[in-house]
Parts: sequence; structure tokens; C-alpha cells
Amino acid sequence: MRSSRVVAGAVVAVACVLLWSPAWAQHEEAEAKALEAAKAWLALVDSGKNAESWYATTSFFRYTVPREKWDARLVNGRRPLGNVKSRTLFENKYVTDLPDSPIGEYVVIKFRTVFENMPKGEKEKIEIIAPMLQKDGTWKVSGYSIKQPGQ
Repeated sequence: MRSSRVVAGAVVAVACVLLWSPAWAQHEEAEAKALEAAKAWLALVDSGKNAESWYATTSFFRYTVPREKWDARLVNGRRPLGNVKSRTLFENKYVTDLPDSPIGEYVVIKFRTVFENMPKGEKEKIEIIAPMLQKDGTWKVSGYSIKQPGQ
């Protein structure tokens, strides 16, 4: 009796893994492609290409953040931090729902980033980038923020 329960439990576990594996693999691939897109986009921001970085975002981003506002955010918030000294990925997560955003496929990516002009007492910032899957199969950034750790 006990051995049949163990076998039944093992069968259920294997079935769950087989059913879940394709979705997991699909999300892993999405995370990799979104991370690649985020890094390319961050290269634009890092090099001061404000207009190019704005045009490389989703239409939703461009609608909610006009270009002049984006320029001001980068000039007033990002530029004073200076060049990136290090940027380390510490989280990326596939999601289908983000607050105040259209339903879709996103990967929320978080980096621990050290800038050359860190505010006194701060060791790093957290950069959060949220690429969204587009209808043409590409990933484009739909959100970006810089926060203090713990915020």
C-alpha cells in the first residue's frame, strides 16, 4: 500500500514537471531576450543618447513620458550620477501584469549599479528596467527607474 502511494506521488510529480517545463523554458527564453534588449537600451542611456533611448521605448512609454520630460529626467536625475562603474544583474522576472501598464508580457529586470558620483553614504543604486514583448516579437523598454536599495 505504501509503495503504491510513493509511486503515485512520483507519477504526479513527474507529470507536473513535464507540464510546467515548456512554460518555464519559454519564460527563460523571454527573460534572456528581454535582458539583451535592456542592456542595449541602457547603453544608449549610459552614452547620453537621450533621444535615441526615448525612441527605442514602447509606444506606451512614449505616450506617458513625452520626450521633453524624458530629457529632463535624464539630465536632472541620471546625468549627475556620472558614468556607470559597475552594473550587476540581481533579479529578472517574467510577468504579465504591471501596475498602470497595459496587459502584456514583461520582464522586470533589476541591477545593482554603482555610479562614479554616488550620493554621500550610498554604495549603490537599484536600476529597474521593464522590457515588454512587442507584436513583432521584439522586446522594448516600457519602464525605467533608479531607486535607493530598500525602496
